[in-house]
Amino acid sequence: MDLTVGEVATRLGAEVDGDPSIPVTGLAGMAEAGPGDLTFCSVPKYYPAAARTTAAAVIVPVAFRESCPAALIRAEDPYVAFIRILRLFRSDTPKRPPGVDPTAVIDPAATVGEDVSVGPLCVVEAGAVLGDRTTLCPGVYVGPRARVGADSYLYPSVVVREDVVIGARTIVHAGTVLGSDGFGYLSRKSGHEKVPQVGTVIIEEDVEIGANVAVDRGTFGATRIGRGVKIDNLVHIAHNVTIGENALLVAQVGVSGSTRIGRNATLAGQAGVAGHIAIGEGVQIGAQAGVTKSVPDGARVSGYPAMEHDRARRLNAYYRRLPILVEHLKQLEERVRELEREREKIL
Repeated sequence: MDLTVGEVATRLGAEVDGDPSIPVTGLAGMAEAGPGDLTFCSVPKYYPAAARTTAAAVIVPVAFRESCPAALIRAEDPYVAFIRILRLFRSDTPKRPPGVDPTAVIDPAATVGEDVSVGPLCVVEAGAVLGDRTTLCPGVYVGPRARVGADSYLYPSVVVREDVVIGARTIVHAGTVLGSDGFGYLSRKSGHEKVPQVGTVIIEEDVEIGANVAVDRGTFGATRIGRGVKIDNLVHIAHNVTIGENALLVAQVGVSGSTRIGRNATLAGQAGVAGHIAIGEGVQIGAQAGVTKSVPDGARVSGYPAMEHDRARRLNAYYRRLPILVEHLKQLEERVRELEREREKIL
């Protein structure tokens, strides 16, 4: 796609400082941008780089007053503006033509919307519903009575088990399983009796789920992922978990059964959350934290067991000093023993 600087600004609702007729033929980061490219500069740290750029145009903050040889597009949030223009040049997902591949198997009792793309070796079971403009890449399985919302995109080898509901405009990356059985067993001396997992998974609109994620179905009721949630690769969501709108779960997070995560919460990489607790709205959980009890709204926690972040940092600093402190303690003990010996001699 070729645009002019003025056309880019118009699409963003932004102002141009410079020649609006300059063509924009590509997009690049500040360090890589060259003639014809559009780039962005959102923080003062990179203002010196903007002064040296050979790019055609730079998206900058409204208050930017530094020297720059390129045309300027002034936006409230340059990074967001750049992302929006990036989507014009390249779609978030590879486009596949509408139609059903001859090797796909769609049960006659399934419902297929308009302009749906079903790739090779896909299987869509009886009672399943594919919304308009849905894309199933090769090897996707959609189970009985499952529903995939309009404009959703399922990458290769995604498994959508029976009765699972996926909202509109949802992206699910390769190898993810939605609706696998929860880990429910009743242990007795004779062995482990499996508890039937008869619930489902409900995923609301505008969710993105990474590769090789497992979202377990509810034992009863539903495991629910709220609107706008973003889940990284290799995350496990156990049965009957509820995740509030716009929460972020980073790689290798594990959430145990029946836990509730509030809106806008962030769980950093490899954080583990115990079952049957509540994580409040806007909570930030640090990487590798072990959360064993409920966390109130707006809190920042880290460490194991998870605690207030600043306290966890102090304790971690003390922990690293333990070898020195132990050596000092040994020296003090020896000194005390010497003083006691001297005292005994005097007496």
